[in-house]
Amino acid sequence: MSASPERQDPEIVPVALKDALGERYLAYALSTITSRSLPDVRDGLKPVQRRLLYAMMQLRLDPASGYKKCARVVGDVIGKFHPHGDTAVYDALVRLAQGFSQRYPLVDGQGNFGNVDGDNPAAMRYTESRMTAVAQALLDGIDQDTVDFRETYDGSEKEPVVLPAAFPNLLANGATGIAVGMATSIPPHNAGELLDALAFMLERPADAGPATTAELMRFVRGPDLPTGGTLIESAATIAEAYETGRGSLRLRAHYEEEKLGHGQYQVVVTEIPYQVQKSRLIERLAELLAARKLPLLADLRDESTEDIRIVLIPRSRSVPAELLMEQLFRQSEMEVRLSLNMNVLDGRGVPGVLGLARMLAAFIDHRMEVLVRRSNFRLGKIEDRLEILDGYLKAYLDIDEVIRIIRESDEPKPELMARFELSERQAEAVLNLRLRNLRKLEEMELKNEKKALIAERRELRALLGDEGLRRAKLKSEMEEARVAFADPRRTRIAEAPAIDPVLLEQPVERVAMTVICSKKGWIRALRGHQADTSDIRYKDGDGERFIIHTNSADRLLAIADDGRVYLLAVDKLPSGRGMGEPVSLIIDLGKGVDLLALLIHDPAGKVIFATRDGRGFLAEEKEIAAQTRSGKQVVNLGKGDALVAARSVGEGADSVATVGTNRKLLVFDMEELPVMARGRGVILQRFRDAYLSDVTVLRLEDGLSWPTGSRTRHERDLTAWRGKRASAGRMAPQGFPRSHKFEEPGET
Repeated sequence: MSASPERQDPEIVPVALKDALGERYLAYALSTITSRSLPDVRDGLKPVQRRLLYAMMQLRLDPASGYKKCARVVGDVIGKFHPHGDTAVYDALVRLAQGFSQRYPLVDGQGNFGNVDGDNPAAMRYTESRMTAVAQALLDGIDQDTVDFRETYDGSEKEPVVLPAAFPNLLANGATGIAVGMATSIPPHNAGELLDALAFMLERPADAGPATTAELMRFVRGPDLPTGGTLIESAATIAEAYETGRGSLRLRAHYEEEKLGHGQYQVVVTEIPYQVQKSRLIERLAELLAARKLPLLADLRDESTEDIRIVLIPRSRSVPAELLMEQLFRQSEMEVRLSLNMNVLDGRGVPGVLGLARMLAAFIDHRMEVLVRRSNFRLGKIEDRLEILDGYLKAYLDIDEVIRIIRESDEPKPELMARFELSERQAEAVLNLRLRNLRKLEEMELKNEKKALIAERRELRALLGDEGLRRAKLKSEMEEARVAFADPRRTRIAEAPAIDPVLLEQPVERVAMTVICSKKGWIRALRGHQADTSDIRYKDGDGERFIIHTNSADRLLAIADDGRVYLLAVDKLPSGRGMGEPVSLIIDLGKGVDLLALLIHDPAGKVIFATRDGRGFLAEEKEIAAQTRSGKQVVNLGKGDALVAARSVGEGADSVATVGTNRKLLVFDMEELPVMARGRGVILQRFRDAYLSDVTVLRLEDGLSWPTGSRTRHERDLTAWRGKRASAGRMAPQGFPRSHKFEEPGET
């Protein structure tokens, strides 16, 4: 029984589901944007990275100290600051230590932290870490009230909102992240160039206005990736990306030409593009070579140790190295697109896309605030110290009286305050003096200290009162950082060489082949297109199943009746000598599973699938092709169901024809079929006490044809069999094959 409105809990407020979901999703989106994915423009760090460095500082893991287990660091972070999984925190720590991911690593790792091949790092119980000098620079001055602190998630600790950041980390190390509705992609840059640009902005006269992108690009020439490479873009393209904060730059591997004897040479790739896994790159090149899509390349070897060395052997010494590499750039990850989407959080936590000039200006504003807060903090310390020194010096004027009061008085503090006109803090400091400090020399040291502090106070007050002095101070800090952290560029910037397009279109070697697969699953490939197949021999009791005319550079889709799809390279099939080999030795066909179709693979094409229970769908070939022996499960089958047909969708086909074991034929528009990568599909034709036998695709205006003995029957007017998908259909025309098939397996 539902409660009456009068007895309802007054704290329960009815809210529309749409409003409740919208409010909670917005809160989640804001949390993802501000607390996980986007870096802060001031220190260039995400919260987990900032918490890692702060935890390491608390553990005293500075560059001069020893290492500690990463598990200890991760434990402190998730226990004190970051209530998330240890795997995510350790992954963030690992990335900060990888020299191929970070241009200036913030963590000095000891142990296996992964490699450029994409191998995973060791578990955190095995690896050790400490901060680098760059990380220490980011934390420099954090104990001098330079930044705000906030309570941690449980209120037991304090954590910094942002780090003081005496190093331009955001642009120097870059950042990537995906939030709800927005993303960021900032490539690394050279610290020396950034610090030069910052110094230029700081010495720029106030009446000159903000620095322009063109002026800053005299110093910052473009991204400088940790793995090197060559940027193939004009200065105008880079300038446009820096101006808008968005862009895409082409990055290529760097190679050298090594001369061998007798006019021979080889190409050695020494630097690969940023964030490209070397092992995957080599695998891709090997696939292209095996598919005969690199006609200018004869072989390749990976001779890498700690340094990358990929050796490429040209097919002929007459092939220019530039032409060989241009083919690789166009077909592999030897060339990639470097994305620029400089989306960051500003000082108020508001996301926005900033250009280069605004990013550097935001960093200067942050450093200016740090300088002012640090100066005020130091000024307060000086004032406190001067007050204490004044009390000491008053006491030294009559030290014997001070000793007498301390020895004889029950309450020496108020008596000292009255006798020497001391404040409470001064009196407390005098009472805490040690006897050894009562020497005459100590009084001289106090006077010298006071004199130095007064001079420092004068300088700090002048600094706080004059923006020009503050900018000069920041400029000197930038120059000091440049001495400490600047290094030569690793990424070159150049124009792409002009290659004659005709040379790039050299044909791939293609040899005419005929692929033959027997009824018992024996497969082979014969050279040439065999017009007469009567001479082809089979094992006793076997015969032809599929005969396909193709070429050596093609690949075939092998589709099994259990709904799995495999990819076969024609040039890898057994030769036509003998009977061939069982197809089950090439792909892992399940027990009792037979090949249903063998189709020439077109990456831009589609295939239609149909099952015994009358279901089916369209699939893009590029989505279903799998090069593994186990193939890919594309059609999900119910109990007792099986795949009965799989056919290529020819260009211009606009209709689908289905036929059942009850001889009923249905023709409907192809637009009614969904395009899927995997599944059961939709109902093609409805049956009662019958099953789907075959499916084909056609152009409606061309009509439908089927074999009748040695002749072909053609039905142009299909109006009688037209209908909607999932209809029952009508009886097939007179003369339709008793096998209920539109075509028999055979020559393609």
